[in-house]
Amino acid sequence: MFVCDDVPVADIARDAGTPVYVYSAGAIRDAYTSLDRALAGHPHAIHYALKAQSTLAILRLLRGLGSAADANSGGEIDVALRAGFLPSEIVFSGVGKTSEEIERAVALGVKTINVESAGELQRIEQTATRLGTRARVALRINPDIDPESHPHISTGMKTTKFGMSTREAMSLFGVIGRRPSLEAAGLHVHIGSQITSLEPLRKAAALAAGMARDLRHAGVSLDHVDVGGGLGISYDASPVPTFEAYARTILGELRHSPVQLLVEPGRALLGSAGILVTRVLDVKTQHGGKRFVVVDASMTELLRPALYQAFHRIQPVSEAGPSEPPETADVVGPVCETSDTLGVDRALPRLAVGDLLVIRDTGAYGFVMASNYNRRPLPPEVLVESRPSTELRAGPSTALRAGAWRIIRRRQTIEDQLALEE
Repeated sequence: MFVCDDVPVADIARDAGTPVYVYSAGAIRDAYTSLDRALAGHPHAIHYALKAQSTLAILRLLRGLGSAADANSGGEIDVALRAGFLPSEIVFSGVGKTSEEIERAVALGVKTINVESAGELQRIEQTATRLGTRARVALRINPDIDPESHPHISTGMKTTKFGMSTREAMSLFGVIGRRPSLEAAGLHVHIGSQITSLEPLRKAAALAAGMARDLRHAGVSLDHVDVGGGLGISYDASPVPTFEAYARTILGELRHSPVQLLVEPGRALLGSAGILVTRVLDVKTQHGGKRFVVVDASMTELLRPALYQAFHRIQPVSEAGPSEPPETADVVGPVCETSDTLGVDRALPRLAVGDLLVIRDTGAYGFVMASNYNRRPLPPEVLVESRPSTELRAGPSTALRAGAWRIIRRRQTIEDQLALEE
């Protein structure tokens, strides 16, 4: 029987319904603490990337552990503030910031705005001048480094829309020094997501450290070097770099640098801490023998398989009997798209209507990418707390007992959807 921190998943599915996202507070806590300890040899700050998962209860848990925030939109800034993060704990990233978002970030006085272009820098300066304040900025470098990841989530090559060249950045730092409304706070480099080789990350850190050193010699003193996020997790049980190996790699390049290190993990902290629980709706065999298991989760709950052909392990909640041989089937959702496929050619025990399946490692880029396509309601989210949660800042979560769970986002209704139209 599949359990989450000693809580039977079947019990959660019975009470919360399916599909439902389930997160382990203990797994999140352990991941954050492990990364923080691994980086302890250098002044650092962990800015959790809200784009991976931004439900308030999760953010409050992370803030209680000491995390800061990385926001990629004005909406994520507002959610971070609602979760209790201070403006000085928020880094604002994003390749296309609106004038309203820039004004909000400048007026709040966020820790830094990661600047993507000369034009954006000019708009930030104009806003800061008009508001009579000084904006802290970091320039995002595009180092033309292949992260050896999926093309859709590679952001550090010159063929992508992100950042600027090192030459342009060095020139713009000279401009910033002559502008009273701007303050050069740091360098930013983020080359992609789901990176499972340390060498691309080492190259990016080495480039950033070298630029910071050159700038210091030129009289430009930075507060921090932000090496972004991107460290991958194992979706198929294959080995991936540990936090310790990651920290040794990054700190090896920054060991002689006096500036603070910023990292922006998202998936690395949340990915393995979440599952999506779904129920079998039908089992069918098409002409030619192709077998399908139709479930009540779909691409509207978990887009990654349709968008990236991403692999997630799928297993039954209840263990199969020892004499039951596995059967090969595609696990598909009910949405009217052939791409609504959650797993291809999976070896699963004989399943029946009503059986429960777990789709693993969906804590990051799962719920945040959900949609209402086919007028499907967004699923509920559940947080399981394995021990008393003294780290949490405020709210009912502080009263959780060991092995307890609670709904941190209720299931959406059609009335919720139509409220925006009526």
